[in-house]
Order: sequence, then structure tokens, then C-alpha cells
Amino acid sequence: MIYNNFQELRLSALGLGAMRLPAAGENLSEIDEAATEKMVAYAMEHGINYYDTAWGYHDGQSETVIGRILGKYPRDSYFLATKFPGYDLANMDKVEAIFEEQLKKCGVEYFDFYLFHNVCEMNIDAYLDPKYVIFDYLLKQKENGRIRHLGFSAHANCDIMKRFLDAYGEHMEFGQIQLNWIDWSFQNAKEKVDLLNERQIPIWVMEPLRGGKLASLSQEACGQLHAFRPEASIPSWSFRFLQGIDGVTMTLSGMSSLEQIQENIRTFETEEKLTEEELHTLLGIADRMIQNILPCTACRYCTAHCPKGLDIPSLLKLYNEHCFTGGGFIAPMALMAVPEDKHPSACIGCRSCEAVCPQQIKISEAMSDFDAKLQTPSS
Repeated sequence: MIYNNFQELRLSALGLGAMRLPAAGENLSEIDEAATEKMVAYAMEHGINYYDTAWGYHDGQSETVIGRILGKYPRDSYFLATKFPGYDLANMDKVEAIFEEQLKKCGVEYFDFYLFHNVCEMNIDAYLDPKYVIFDYLLKQKENGRIRHLGFSAHANCDIMKRFLDAYGEHMEFGQIQLNWIDWSFQNAKEKVDLLNERQIPIWVMEPLRGGKLASLSQEACGQLHAFRPEASIPSWSFRFLQGIDGVTMTLSGMSSLEQIQENIRTFETEEKLTEEELHTLLGIADRMIQNILPCTACRYCTAHCPKGLDIPSLLKLYNEHCFTGGGFIAPMALMAVPEDKHPSACIGCRSCEAVCPQQIKISEAMSDFDAKLQTPSS
């Protein structure tokens, strides 16, 4: 296992994310605890010492199950991370009650790592509002030794991250972002990496395989990659990509089976950064995978002609994300910060925007399709 230094600690470069644990049934809350225990045992035996859970994972059961399993090991043999669930605005005034309950659920007296969960457009104002005392309370818990290291996770754009860091950055010891070779350009992950490196904040990676989407590629793409490394698995390419990114200290993978843990641990036995040619090829595959997204350049000619005052470039960016992912939470989450009368459903199909679009995008059709997809959770 590769290890990275973080302050006085030696962290396994690969961490086990407890968001996609094996299920015993169709209900996400029904975690297969026996299978999970085998996974953790293998991980511990083979050098993984970082375990990441959260209040809402598996409908609230992840913290309990992971805490119970890790409780069978010496407390100094692993690092446990969880998060304050600010993705739900109803939790903002409950930081003390939630934190105390998390300690009980995990069966520990302190958390090695604790995060502001999912800093984003929807919750940034609340996270920065002193009336909720979230920052003050968590800082106090750190002073009391109940939090060893304080950080944040974010799916937000760079401007939102900057607002958060301008307020709290002095106290943020690590930042967790969605980072992989698709999102390097698609979600401007490179800009976020640069921001964290500029602030000298170590980078934690989530979604290295984008929910498994990068674990299975087209036959053509697989052929290109196997020409370079015939024995390498497709998922390993995502991890090798991350090994070449400055600042990356921890890579979290939400592994769902013993086989996935075994394969990923094999990858992390060595550090094998991609060559320039390999990186160029991989990013070329990324470009082809997203070539069907709408080619909006955010010139904003359209916005001046929209009678409803819609921020069309921002909506198209969310639409592209939603289509590429096949649904997911990012677009709906971002839209929670947008007034209802500025949602894609507000488009009246007048096509005034299309008359001035240099890219000739059929914007009204995109808005209609976006609205339909948002109304269909499985889309």
C-alpha cells in the first residue's frame, strides 16, 4: 500500500468510502454487514487505514455499521471520517445534536477527520451564517480533541469554494472534491485543484470512477488503453491519473464488494503515474465521451433576449451534467438555490434566445427536456 504524509500522520493513499456498501436487500438501509465486515477485514489487513462515512449514507445506517465493525479494531489502527450534513438545510440549526449522535452511532469518542459536507450553491449562505454556529461549534470540538482534523467537501463551482475558503480557509486542513479524468475539464476540476494548491490545502478525492462510469469504457477506448498497459485494469487508469495530480493526498473509493477492494488495493501497491502520451490519450477519450453535450460557450447573447430572465448558460451547464450522468443529485441540488421562476420549467419556448445563439443550440428543446428529466428521478 502506498502511504502519504499528512501533518504528523501516515495515511493510506486509498481510503474506503462507505457510501456504496453491499446491500442485503433492495433497500439501501439494509447493509449486508457480514459482507462489509469481510471487506473491512481485508482492507485493514492490506494497509487501508482511512474510512469515510457520513450522516446520510445508506439512509443513515452507514455510520452505525462502519462504527460497529471498526469498533472491533484498536482505535489507533484506523482513521475515521464523517461529516456535518449541510446538504439538508433542515439540519443547519442542529449541529450539536447531530455531532453528539454521530459519536454515539460510530461508537467513538472523537473523529479523526470531520467535514462540512457538500459545500454548494444551495447551502453556502447558511454555512456562512453565524446564527447557526456551525463553524464555531466544530472549531470548539477540535479544540476539545473531539475532532482531530477539520475540512470540507464540495461539489460547488470555484466561486462558491472561494467564498467558503475566504471565510474559513485558515482553519480548513483538507478539501474533498470530485476529481477524475472526465471532470478534469467537464466540471472544471483542474481549476478546483489549482485553487486548493494555491491555498496549500491537501486534496481529498471523491468519485475517482464517477460512480462506476469510468470502470467500463467502450471497446475502442479499452483497446487504446490496453495498447499502453495490456495487463492494467480499466479502473486502474483512473487511479494512475490521480497519482499524477499535485496535492492529492487521499483517494476515496466507494467500494461495494470484496473483489473491488482487492483490485483497487493491487493498484495502490505501486505508484505508476501516466506518461504524457498516456495522459493525452486518456483526455482524448474524455473529450469523445462528452462530445454530444450542448456546445454552450457562455457568451450570454441569449440572456439579454430571454423574456423570463433565465440564466440560460448556467442551466445548460447543469443540463449537460444531468444528461451525461444519467440523472444524479448535482443538478437538482444546484437548482435548489435558484428561484422557482428561473428554473428550466419557466421557459416559454419563444425561441428568442435561439435567434442569437452563435452555436445554434435548440435551447427551448433543451429546457423542456431538462424539466422532463428533473421530474423523472430515474432519468
